[in-house]
Amino acid sequence: MVPLTGGKLLLTCGVSELEGAAGGGLTPWAVIGGYGTAGQLGANVHGTYVHTQDYALGSWGVTVGIANRVELSLARQRFDTRDVGATLGLGENFTFNQNIFGVKVRVLGDAVLDQDTWVPQISAGLQFKHNEQGDIVKAVGAMSNSGTDFYLSATKLLLAQSLLLNGTVRFTKANQFGLLGFGGDRSNAYHAEFESSVAYLLSKSIAIGGEYRMKPDNLSFAREQNVYDAFVAWAPNKHVSLTAAYVALGDIATVRNQRGLYVSLQAGF
Repeated sequence: MVPLTGGKLLLTCGVSELEGAAGGGLTPWAVIGGYGTAGQLGANVHGTYVHTQDYALGSWGVTVGIANRVELSLARQRFDTRDVGATLGLGENFTFNQNIFGVKVRVLGDAVLDQDTWVPQISAGLQFKHNEQGDIVKAVGAMSNSGTDFYLSATKLLLAQSLLLNGTVRFTKANQFGLLGFGGDRSNAYHAEFESSVAYLLSKSIAIGGEYRMKPDNLSFAREQNVYDAFVAWAPNKHVSLTAAYVALGDIATVRNQRGLYVSLQAGF
């Protein structure tokens, strides 16, 4: 029987990213979700809200970590076009809904325990995404309303320096994380995109940092830019954490320079 006990250090399992995987707010890390170590189970639920000048995005889901080896995640995203929906001919407050199933496997190293080597923890993962507004995303140029991202993440925690470093390479066709479908008139091929995170532990319960995520640019009508954030995460204990961030998402569906607030609440063990 797998004990429901969390043996990891506070904040070392990351928070829930927008697509449900354990990591930062924008990108997955190599760590496995939940506080379970070898022979233990960890899990959490999350709710995330992003508000820019013209759009709103909500995400909620569940992540389960098994024996600090395998991670399973489910997330649902709701993208509200608000007033822009009418301008685009979709109707005011038209929403795109997307479901995401994720799997991550730790293949090498341990970010916490391996302090005597520079070898990072490395994990491989995938995220299968299904956009429920298939007719709409295909009408604007997407080749499909479903797609799978594949990624490889490397995470190194330097406890003596209170520093966490992460790099991720993602192979994807997603337009705006999949919210505008997959592939397009400019390209329907997989692109290797780089993502990175840096976090500094101010104390055992507070971390600050930033992230950068590259994206493909597949649609002529809706050009995309890379995105970034600056965040602070607070975890008073292993059962709850709160993350707030400033996010810059670039142009979204012809509306330029979308920036705003990211807030995420996570609860688990």
